[in-house]
Amino acid sequence: MISKIIDNLKTLLIALFIAVIIRSLLFQPFYIPSSSMEPTLLVGDRIFVIKYVYGYSKHSFPFSPNFSNKRFMSNNPKQGDLVVFKTPADNRTDYIKRLIGLPGDEIQFINGDLFINGNKILREKSEIIEPIRCGNFTLDSITYTETLPNGVKHLATYNKAGSLQNTKKYIVPPNHYFLMGDNRDCSKDSRFLEEVGYVNNLNLVGKAKIIFFSNDTQKGSLLKFWNLQNSFRIGRLFKSL
Repeated sequence: MISKIIDNLKTLLIALFIAVIIRSLLFQPFYIPSSSMEPTLLVGDRIFVIKYVYGYSKHSFPFSPNFSNKRFMSNNPKQGDLVVFKTPADNRTDYIKRLIGLPGDEIQFINGDLFINGNKILREKSEIIEPIRCGNFTLDSITYTETLPNGVKHLATYNKAGSLQNTKKYIVPPNHYFLMGDNRDCSKDSRFLEEVGYVNNLNLVGKAKIIFFSNDTQKGSLLKFWNLQNSFRIGRLFKSL
């Protein structure tokens, strides 16, 4: 009897160890709790994030053990990447935003337009007409397809009465990045220096790759499985990012 318990315990520990290794070094699931990345990511989306694409740091592991202040097997992220990172404010909370500025870049909003290194970012009005949320509210907004300097195109939504029409010039420090939400007027991101600010390379967790499940929380909880047919977003199942 005791030997069977020990064998079961060993099996459980091995399974737990394998799960931690996969979560730390390969892939990790994340839940999207806010509307800051709409229309790209919706509240209720569940995504897989690739952990190895940027290399590894202490933040690659559960509870961010302080074993080193270096990044190993490091690869530089690219403009347009959907990046999961630990917020500089507490080095604990996971955020996901789009990488806009690289080290040394100058970022500024002028009359509601995004400028990188003095060049206005091209954008074209998108045909997307889905309502864009900000918390429990629906924004009167316009969605554009923006083209970053490296040619990456992505969707970005602006409130018609935008709250950040003009900003100061942000100069990204060495070894740091500037990240913003696609829902530009409903996102706490690098524009808010005291709350998020520039993100250190060490804080990068991984790159979002795919939506593996999505449930509209305003239409029903997963616990209310009898209503899942109304809240399950089947069109977002296994959607590549």
